Amino acid sequence: MSRGAAPGWAYWVALPVLVLGWAGIAAALESSLLPSPLAVLDTLVNAAGAGDLWRHLGATLYRVATGFCLAMVLGSLLGLWLGRSALANAVFDPVLVLLLNLPALVTIILLYVWMGLVEPAAILAVVINKVPNVAVTLREGARSLDPRLEQMARVYRFTGWQRLWHVWTPQLFPYLMAATRGGLALIWKIVLVVELLGRSDGVGFQLHMAFQLFDVAAILAYSLAFIAVVQLIELAVLQPIERRASRWRRPELSHA
Repeated sequence: MSRGAAPGWAYWVALPVLVLGWAGIAAALESSLLPSPLAVLDTLVNAAGAGDLWRHLGATLYRVATGFCLAMVLGSLLGLWLGRSALANAVFDPVLVLLLNLPALVTIILLYVWMGLVEPAAILAVVINKVPNVAVTLREGARSLDPRLEQMARVYRFTGWQRLWHVWTPQLFPYLMAATRGGLALIWKIVLVVELLGRSDGVGFQLHMAFQLFDVAAILAYSLAFIAVVQLIELAVLQPIERRASRWRRPELSHA
């Protein structure tokens, strides 16, 4: 069995156990504060049938995708620059440390105050909170680049694009994947706070409305729907990319 198959089995084993445990606890408590899986599923189906689920889920996914792409591009460029330039790192490292320790809630509130409750403020808040994490991760990757491969690239007169694609990218790939996974885990949580505080659509907005009504079934339904999408991205996109890109490290995988 290949190493990449284990996570799939873990999901299939863990999910039924969690659902059965949840159902058992809900049945024992018989409280509206912990609805059963069937009650949450019914809420989810009704929201999907009415179209509310898809509208709010789509709004959140748009903000996650936009913020994620911008943060990855800007953070990667910044991290590579800091990792390759001692002067740039000395100048900007204090700023990076400040941004890493700045609470996301503070950033969101300040941008809403300065820019108003508008979409650019929401996206910018997500980007500002994620760029430092990506930059720190890629900075470490840039510092670990093999100088012998750099010498080879100079000897064979690689162009800038060839050096980036054939020399840097394979070495930076583990750092890019770490930043990607960490980015998805962090960004969707920040987006929910952004929506809760200042947007009129999205999963975060719906969670806020459900909280005001003490509608735990709706809270769980929207939360689980978005978690399912994030897990689908992990299983269907990130893990296949990682296995394919890492295949050269294990020759036996090329015959799998």
